[in-house]
Amino acid sequence: MKRSLFALGCLLSLAACHSQPNQTTATDLATQPEQATGNQPAAGNSPGTAYHVYRALLPGQADSITLHLVAAPRSFSNTEAAGHYGSYYGPDGHPYSLQGQPSTTPDSVVLFDTSPEKAVASASSNFYWRLRRQPGRGDLAGTVGGQRVQLRLVQPAAGTLSFTVRYFADSVAAFPHEAKSPVGRLSLQALLPMGGPDTVRQGLETSMLRDLRGDTLDGLPTVSLPTLYKQQRQEFFKTYREDAADSRPAPADTAGIGAYGPGMNYENHKAAYVLYQQGHLLSMGYFTYDFSGGAHGNYGTTAASYDLRTGRRLRYTDIFVPNAEGQLSALLGQAVRPLLGLAPADPLDKQLFVKQMPVTHNVFLTAGGAVFIYQPYEIAAYAQGEVRVFVPLSELRPLLRSGLPLPAAGRVVTRSGPSGR
Repeated sequence: MKRSLFALGCLLSLAACHSQPNQTTATDLATQPEQATGNQPAAGNSPGTAYHVYRALLPGQADSITLHLVAAPRSFSNTEAAGHYGSYYGPDGHPYSLQGQPSTTPDSVVLFDTSPEKAVASASSNFYWRLRRQPGRGDLAGTVGGQRVQLRLVQPAAGTLSFTVRYFADSVAAFPHEAKSPVGRLSLQALLPMGGPDTVRQGLETSMLRDLRGDTLDGLPTVSLPTLYKQQRQEFFKTYREDAADSRPAPADTAGIGAYGPGMNYENHKAAYVLYQQGHLLSMGYFTYDFSGGAHGNYGTTAASYDLRTGRRLRYTDIFVPNAEGQLSALLGQAVRPLLGLAPADPLDKQLFVKQMPVTHNVFLTAGGAVFIYQPYEIAAYAQGEVRVFVPLSELRPLLRSGLPLPAAGRVVTRSGPSGR
């Protein structure tokens, strides 16, 4: 049951993504025209977006946590879920994920803890963070698991690395001249670096744009963020209208949108989030949701770590020594069992599709270890959600390459945040 609650938390914001939306006019739609056309301001966040870092002492814990929280507009989907995503961690570097939930007032923030470790250890009521923005400094205050908490807003020091949020969204009618046409919707929410040394920031922005586009190789030519969105929008519109033309009912059918069903209301949403930042290490998550007909959409997070001394992307082969997979598989097998409610001797295929853990290259680093992300259907059923497995740095050290932006052996990470303070 607890595992099911974790899967539910992962899917709450996606559940309405392919539901039938409210009726719309039969024209190409853009609720925010400047975002849909790519005419973004030269600097600063897009309207309705924000990126903030907070610190707090959670109830019952001795050490403070750092929370990275991104806010973006609601998607075009027929849902009331707010567009918040958070990642938090303490001195041990173990990250946990928070997903935005519906809130009753504009100044309130409701988050649901989707971390599998929390699902295993807690009752469902403990998953919720119910917060309200405070006047003045911009702090958040409220409850976590029903207990009072205060989150202090951290202002980045002058010249240090931070991020701006850029948001683009648009929609297209399948049949522009029909009043009840199905509609395809897409959005792109990106983070762009600001501050820090020029060469590092420029290298980091180039790496992040490649990863937002989904490149699997370094060195490919990059384009600006508005151009990237324009290309993705053009391809989405073209594919959607081609598919819609193939699905058009006979002329005698006058049932309108009901003739197409919700399966023609395509969705494509991409978003970037900070998963971890401390010292010279940054880790990001690039989330994609795509619905193009069928019982449900597909989604998944692709992780990426960056060396903030250079701005360079750290891929799997940059992180681990050759021939590390055998030992990594064993470590992952040990670490995933408690997340699934399995005893150490239980077979993995009691809950997963596999008898031993494959070593995914979808991995990101923290100062306390590494998180391996398995997307839906990769090793488990869709309802299981993403499977994220944290392996502590103490167990990984013999398998890591030298020169990584990690603390030295034996060093304890006591503070973490946007500037490593």
